[in-house]
Amino acid sequence: MRIAATRLLLAASLAAGSLAMTSAHARTGDPPAVPADGTLLSVSARAEASRVPDVASLSTGVVTQAADANAALKANSAQMAKVVAAIRAAGIAERDIQTSGISVHPQYRYGDNQPPTITGYQASNTVSIKVRDIARLGEVLDALVASGANQVNGPSFEIDRPEAVYDEARRDALELARARAEMYAKSLGMRVRRIVSISEGGGLQPPVPMMKAMAMDARMESAPVAPGETTLSASLDVVFELGN
Repeated sequence: MRIAATRLLLAASLAAGSLAMTSAHARTGDPPAVPADGTLLSVSARAEASRVPDVASLSTGVVTQAADANAALKANSAQMAKVVAAIRAAGIAERDIQTSGISVHPQYRYGDNQPPTITGYQASNTVSIKVRDIARLGEVLDALVASGANQVNGPSFEIDRPEAVYDEARRDALELARARAEMYAKSLGMRVRRIVSISEGGGLQPPVPMMKAMAMDARMESAPVAPGETTLSASLDVVFELGN
């Protein structure tokens, strides 16, 4: 009986210790302690900052057709070599030129109650480029068309170094969150004691590029370019401690 009682007491002690360890582990991720006379307020705020963009991105390429796949690809490669040479001659750096797609596929003729018939082949080659001197974008487009490019998509405008613009949006969002917290605190007859936590809710919101396909004609005049402004935004989730 004494041995059984000792074993029972030991088991109870181990269980209690295990429970204490579990409780301590669970408390590790608990939010900061709030004084009895305080309360937590969570505020979400979003702000924007705008700049004139300094980089234009676009894609350009060549589409050719021929009776067989080999002829279509050869004709495409010869014409595309001229386009790439024109891109380099326009001052676009190698790091800003990237092949984005090469394809060769058959062209079909469809008839009633007849299987599709291959009538030829179409080859395409596309490169993505960045123009870092937007003032010369019209000249670059002219050079592309003159060299044989028959497809241009874009441009989309962006800010080359956006972090400073995002920081401005972050500061404005934080000020907005603080102003809202002050308003809530005043309405409750309390004051804002401190910021408990800050997180970027939903991440940073980059601009959505608007890409428009244009069939280019060598006879067209220089394309006018209006970059406008690019707007970046930041969203914050801020937790404040309110008290008397």
